[in-house]
Amino acid sequence: MDQIASPAPRPFPAGFADALAARFGPACQMGEAVRAQHGASESHFPTVLPDAVVFAASTADVVDCVNLCREAGVAIVPYGAGTSLEGHTLPLAGGISLDLTRMDAVVEVNQTDFDCTVQPGIRREALNAHLRDTGLFFPIDPGANATIGGMAATRASGTNAVRYGTMREAVLGLEVVTSQGKVIRTGRRARKSAAGYDLTRLYIGSEGTLGIITGITLRLHPVPEAIMAATCPFDSLEGAVETVVQAFHCGVPMARIELLDAMQVRAVNLRAKLGLTEAPTLFFEFHGSPHGVAEQVETVKALAASNGGGDFQWSPRAEDRTRLWRARHEAYYAAVALRPNAIGWTSDVCVPMSRLAQCIVETRADLDRSIVPATIVGHVGDGNFHAIFSIDPTAPHEMDEVAEINRRMVARALAMDGTCTGEHGIGIGKQTMLVDELGEDAVDVMRALKQALDPQNLFNPGKIFSA
Repeated sequence: MDQIASPAPRPFPAGFADALAARFGPACQMGEAVRAQHGASESHFPTVLPDAVVFAASTADVVDCVNLCREAGVAIVPYGAGTSLEGHTLPLAGGISLDLTRMDAVVEVNQTDFDCTVQPGIRREALNAHLRDTGLFFPIDPGANATIGGMAATRASGTNAVRYGTMREAVLGLEVVTSQGKVIRTGRRARKSAAGYDLTRLYIGSEGTLGIITGITLRLHPVPEAIMAATCPFDSLEGAVETVVQAFHCGVPMARIELLDAMQVRAVNLRAKLGLTEAPTLFFEFHGSPHGVAEQVETVKALAASNGGGDFQWSPRAEDRTRLWRARHEAYYAAVALRPNAIGWTSDVCVPMSRLAQCIVETRADLDRSIVPATIVGHVGDGNFHAIFSIDPTAPHEMDEVAEINRRMVARALAMDGTCTGEHGIGIGKQTMLVDELGEDAVDVMRALKQALDPQNLFNPGKIFSA
């Protein structure tokens, strides 16, 4: 596994802990249990404890924490739901884990303009519950019930991205606290703007390294009149992917298209008791008018049949959709659970649609040669797929083998003019691959931006690239 140089630990200077306690009282916690919770990862990375956890309840709290940390030279790592998969929230230099989950309010909803403003700690499911009576919804769905601030910081996307885009398209503007303790606004509610540098897009996907997001203005969408979910097993991975490509060529505006390989179907069957045929399978969701959705279903059903598709099953019932997509969202945990007491490692790549079938088939062949059980699941409507490994934590050679498979998977994607990560981000897991993808000169531009905006390297040090 590639070894990334961690930043040097930054011990609390004398009196700093007292200053934190004086400002934040019980909202500053230093007990080992809460520190361990904020220093753990959803994936295979080892736990790294922060020195303290501060629970912010307002932008003013964030400003004060940043000012205290800047004066003391202490690192600060923003923390939301902790669902990221490339070690984004691990406090590599110690310091403060700044928990933003208490900042979870919906500030305003503008139904006429199809937008809302929220605090960073609200989770996407809570936001949609709040919007339920407005006829609007927020469509970005990365699977996990992540916070909106974390989704913006990692440029999240997920199952609905094929129709509704990613956080890059969903965010109209941000409120951000800078390393100097200033509160800036990167954009307003207008649907387009040519006003200077696009600071909103600079902070989206910056993984907490350039500033701390304390407010987000989001695009919303009307709830579709009709929604239909469907599944279809296929004789081959190639046939499933070709169906997706042909559906786009036919102009079918599908909302979700997810691919599960045979082993992933087996895993979700075991976890969710779905009873699906254990073969490469597509999960679909169609949005629109009742007539439009019926036409979409018939078109895709015919395409699937011509590409080796089997029993095409569909349902308009909300409970069937919920069960299906819950199983898809739990695919990571289902895959890891294929072995008892295993730990997970998941990686993702994204390639042009014309190369997707080849990339998936070659990756599946690579996985089949491995001693480590692994599945493939993908947002194939936009060329993005994931490999999920179930690793024995008592067998270090398995970690090394998976690291090599991951390296080959990324190299394969880059050779096809793809990217080393379609949605997981860089964190600490893909730093050398970022250089492989963009080159040292491009990464040096990123370093220059980091140096300009965070000269003390206070914010989430050691992520995206080493100093």
